[in-house]
Amino acid sequence: MEAVGPGTCGGGGAALGAEGRPAPEARVHFRVTRFIMEAGVKLGMRSIPIATACAIYHKFFCEIDLDAYDPYLVAMSSLYLAGKVEEQHLRTRDIINVSNRYFHPDSEPLELDSRFWELRDSIVQCELLVLRVLRFQVSFQHPHKYLLHYLVSLKNWLNRYSWQRSPVSITAWALLRDSYHGGLCLRFQAQHIAVAVLHLALQAYGVEVPAEAEAEKPWWQVR
Repeated sequence: MEAVGPGTCGGGGAALGAEGRPAPEARVHFRVTRFIMEAGVKLGMRSIPIATACAIYHKFFCEIDLDAYDPYLVAMSSLYLAGKVEEQHLRTRDIINVSNRYFHPDSEPLELDSRFWELRDSIVQCELLVLRVLRFQVSFQHPHKYLLHYLVSLKNWLNRYSWQRSPVSITAWALLRDSYHGGLCLRFQAQHIAVAVLHLALQAYGVEVPAEAEAEKPWWQVR
């Protein structure tokens, strides 16, 4: 499996700090993308727009130092921009209220006062900044359609008992979702990521692909 982007972009080997632990930047990106995912769900976004928002966020910070801008503001703008890219438009007011509730669970929705309008303007201006930094290249090919195709094929290939007794499908989707906490979506081809999460899900439950032993090479080998 070959990387398609810079080796250190999006949480590659350089993302590990002392003693093999995630570096501080990687921990920040993990927390912020978790915010993107949870806010996206509360906003009613589909999985592809949420994935696009995560990809936009990671790609931005591949170009810009983390200390230069508030990562949560970039995340909010990424949600707003992803809604446009994937044709699931969001209102800035909804993004602001969901984000405010995320950080202040007991608070009421923000009033339409100067603070609200300042935050709205910040999101819009940050969106324009993200577009300029990324040179308006904000469309991505995600692994979801490939994973769906592979799962359907595998379900038809395995016997019904093997498929029903192991939550391979649920686990594979969960692994794919979790992969967006880092920048794998920028470093590897979508098909390869889909194969990787499916292979890991099968390994986790000890499910063997039929006739794999007789095959010339493993089913997951892409080259």
